[in-house]
Amino acid sequence: MKPANILVTASGVKLLDFGLAKAAHPSEADASDQTVAAPDVTQAGTVVGTAAYMSPEQATGAHVDERSDIFSFGAVLYEMVSGRQAFRGASVIETLSAVLRDDPGSLDAPQYLATIINRCLCKSAAGRFATIRDVSDAIRQAGEVTEEPVPSIAVLPFANLSADPEQEYFSDGLADEIISRLANIRGLKVIARTSAFAFKGQHTDIRKIAATLGVANILEGSVRRSGNRIRVAAQLVTAADGSQLWAERYDRQMADVFELQDEIATAIATALRVALAAQEDAPVRHTPNIPAYEALLTARHLHWQVRGESMARAGEYYERAIARDPQYALAHALYADYLFGRTTVGMSPMREVAPRIRAAALRALTLDAQLPDAHSPLGLVAATHDYDWDEADRQFALATTSGVVAPLSRMGFGWGGFLGRGRVHEAVEQLDLAVQTDPLHLTYRAILALSLAALERYDEADAVLARSREIDPGFFWTYDVLASSYVARDMMAAALPVAEMTFTTAPWYPPGIGVYAGVLTRAGNRERGHEIVRSLGPREKYGVSVGWALFHATCGDLDSAAEWFARAIEERYSMVGALLHSAICRPLRNSGHWPPLARLMNLPV
Repeated sequence: MKPANILVTASGVKLLDFGLAKAAHPSEADASDQTVAAPDVTQAGTVVGTAAYMSPEQATGAHVDERSDIFSFGAVLYEMVSGRQAFRGASVIETLSAVLRDDPGSLDAPQYLATIINRCLCKSAAGRFATIRDVSDAIRQAGEVTEEPVPSIAVLPFANLSADPEQEYFSDGLADEIISRLANIRGLKVIARTSAFAFKGQHTDIRKIAATLGVANILEGSVRRSGNRIRVAAQLVTAADGSQLWAERYDRQMADVFELQDEIATAIATALRVALAAQEDAPVRHTPNIPAYEALLTARHLHWQVRGESMARAGEYYERAIARDPQYALAHALYADYLFGRTTVGMSPMREVAPRIRAAALRALTLDAQLPDAHSPLGLVAATHDYDWDEADRQFALATTSGVVAPLSRMGFGWGGFLGRGRVHEAVEQLDLAVQTDPLHLTYRAILALSLAALERYDEADAVLARSREIDPGFFWTYDVLASSYVARDMMAAALPVAEMTFTTAPWYPPGIGVYAGVLTRAGNRERGHEIVRSLGPREKYGVSVGWALFHATCGDLDSAAEWFARAIEERYSMVGALLHSAICRPLRNSGHWPPLARLMNLPV
């Protein structure tokens, strides 16, 4: 489809050779160069028509600003592209209810244009563009892309139709394995597991799923397992119109599960007309035995829940998978990634666990020298434990040798390889790519916002975090990053409730504790602030040093902050480099304390 050339002006939107051949006024659709102004709602003909262009905050009588106009503009642009209103009702009340409650239908438009319109129509003002100039720039920059759209797909979790509900790990695992196989096909955009599985059990319309994830096609299916037999039904659907591109049912023995995964992936690639030639030179991987494979599926299922109890059980199943098949390279690599993840949330001291991470990853590479999954944890250990930046670069480069970079590797590049040493622009680039492939992964979004704030691109950071809150209002890292961003802007009144939310949802997280205690102290509640910071516990405990460092940084005591950050560097707290290069620590980096801290991490002064 030919992209639209659109010029946003003060009086309206100029369409230049608009490829969709649609306009706000059908009688003008043949014009090749015309300006279509926003509807004059005072002459719209009906009050119902006027209501369709009101923002949610206008509809509820809340505070409005320029972003409210952005919403109205988005409603106009939606109508220009589709020929229908984004929000419709038989009465004013029904129309306003649609504005507040409903998502607009999917658009038959280039993906970049649909994405821009959807951002304009975000229910939360913070999630929209800040100014009309930002909209104009986004349209102009994206409209320059003339390539054919990349085939894209999201694989939803397969429904578990087995009599035993405990078999859910297997149905999830089958879908996840298909995602992994498809992700290795060049020329195919595949949404990662975290985002694709976010809709599990919600019965969401596939058009909304596709619009949220930015894909054109959806794979859905079901699994029924009885003893050693499995029955899998799968169908590939075009999201725009619900048409079926491909469907099949398989009855197989459990021992054939790996061939089944390959068969489904090949059928999907054929249906989407994606060439599989790139797979011909792929290395032959070890085929694990079924007990080891099932243990690994269970481990990943528990790991991705990211809760204390589930993380502990996940470790047991990773170890079980390795014990049942010691030659299973992927199990060793994912176990290394799991061990590193424990350091980022304060569950394991980095100094203690780093040798185990390195040993597991190296064992994986001994078994499979071309396994990219093993290089990311090695790169992260090099960056956050050894402060060996050349080795970190080498390992992250090896993680991309397959030509298809997993979003988890991009996150490692972003916060470990780049943000941790102050190369923030490159961190934003990698993290933005990770979010594109895994748009609902809140950890990626949080670290992207942390990096944007470090560049003082606060409006963009706020928009990323606003979207995160819409996805999951209870994710602690969203509030932690927002609170530190407010502190960096000296917006203490705004920081206080957000920092309190971090502490409420994650009272065990040292950086959040430190910032909250500091904001309380700055707000005049010194007694409560010191009570909170003392809840960090013994000063020798892993992570306590970075909590005290951020407490002092928030209070403006740079001498004490530098002393505590030096301790955090010494104990190898895995997030210390990223935190030191974040917005909240800018005063520290601009002080005389920075050169000694930089030298401790082998960074140039």
